[in-house]
Amino acid sequence: MSESFHTLLVLVLGAIGLYYYIAKKQSRVRLPPGPKGLPIIGNVADVPTEQEWKTYAEWGRKWGGIIHLSLMGQPLIILNSADIMEEFDKQGANYSDRPVLQMGGELVGFNNLLGLTRYGSRLRSYRKQFSRFVGAPKNIQSLQPLIEEETRKFLRRTLENSGSKKLIGNLRKLAGGIILQLTYGYKVKDGQDEFVDLIEKNNDNFSTALVPGAFLVDVFPWLKYMPEWLPGTGFLKSARQWRKTIEATADVPYTYTVNQITAGTASLSFVSTGLEDNEASPSPEYLHGLKWTAASMYSGGADTTVSIEYGFFLAMVLFPEVQKKAQAEIDAVVGNDRLPSFADIPHLPYVNAVATEILRWNCVAPSGIPHSAVEDGHINGYFIPKGAVIVANLWNMLHDPEFYPDPFKFDPERHLGPNPQRDVRKICFGFGRRICPGMLLADASVYSCIAMSLAVFNIEKAVDGNGIPITPVHDNTSGIISFPKPYECVIKPRSEKAASLISES
Repeated sequence: MSESFHTLLVLVLGAIGLYYYIAKKQSRVRLPPGPKGLPIIGNVADVPTEQEWKTYAEWGRKWGGIIHLSLMGQPLIILNSADIMEEFDKQGANYSDRPVLQMGGELVGFNNLLGLTRYGSRLRSYRKQFSRFVGAPKNIQSLQPLIEEETRKFLRRTLENSGSKKLIGNLRKLAGGIILQLTYGYKVKDGQDEFVDLIEKNNDNFSTALVPGAFLVDVFPWLKYMPEWLPGTGFLKSARQWRKTIEATADVPYTYTVNQITAGTASLSFVSTGLEDNEASPSPEYLHGLKWTAASMYSGGADTTVSIEYGFFLAMVLFPEVQKKAQAEIDAVVGNDRLPSFADIPHLPYVNAVATEILRWNCVAPSGIPHSAVEDGHINGYFIPKGAVIVANLWNMLHDPEFYPDPFKFDPERHLGPNPQRDVRKICFGFGRRICPGMLLADASVYSCIAMSLAVFNIEKAVDGNGIPITPVHDNTSGIISFPKPYECVIKPRSEKAASLISES
């Protein structure tokens, strides 16, 4: 018997023994209900790898707002109810850890980013650095001129390239223009931009690597020790390639800023102030944290904001009556001699409601990023084991007809009046001590894009070769960060005056 086979046999037998030990221990406590699994492997075969939030929602209708599964003895807790998530939020210190994700974390290296950092001092340090730049309303107020400038550039790009195939690229330039400049002092180039391309590639990898159940190594960690040539271990090659991309994503723009500081030409940015405020030989730990916090700002904000804004344009195609009502409000308050600004926010309640509704209708992180229990705990009478992976089905919470009647309709009115429906921001940005630290920046960026676009553009259905309007379908891609699937639309100036306003801006 070869040594490698003997090692594999020992690992398999050990896993079986561990399974029965955990199963016996868990039989003595009251776990949440859920689908019955198979011996040893539990629910491994039940976990979907695409649009998992829909399957979780179906389970929720059968077993309720909190569900338990077992993946080879590893407890997986799924939250389908916002009320249940609030209970976890109240005990945030115990449910704000991250699980050890073998593929996305250990092998690829996304555990260096704030989003996957384990709960503890390093996470607190990252969030503290993050907060000093975008964590308070006064920070965002200082960034408003930058956001408005980049939004005007987006309008010009869209006017020049109005086809729907260019829309997603223009939105990426918009998000990149804001975040790269505030993080690194880097101005995005027109046309191809290496930094935008790099982060787009990295974010695609991130979204794929973190899907629960997509890689067997997340269930059988010992697979990471297998040789890369062995059949079935193609994930090792992917992980090696993706690791190079995430390291470049952190290193390349950070080095750009360092070189700008050396040359005396650096713009004010998160990285430049972080380095210049600590000129007296900052520690390697501080520099490592600064570099990866900066990478987290861009990685965490770019794709999510683009998905929200791409969803907005789709909503305007599908719900033209909403578009007309929002435009009428802008015309009445702002007029047509200038573009809306942040100063107009208090006077545009319907436009603000459109921005709120898009967060609900087009959920960009349907299953969020998994949490983990630090210690054994109890929620609503159910036992939550230490180390349990906790997945919040945000999509289901934001489409719960009990709180959002007719949930698939895009209806800004639900957020207005004396009795608005449940606050979506208390759901879509996560829970506990992992709540999105960039939500104020996201809100500001989305508002600017929506208000300015509605002021100058009509967003309409495309037509086919026979002149028949094409009605797109709202369906989303799989992944931690989900996008509306590509759709066709026509974006054109509302008038010659609007086109002139875009050009002049």
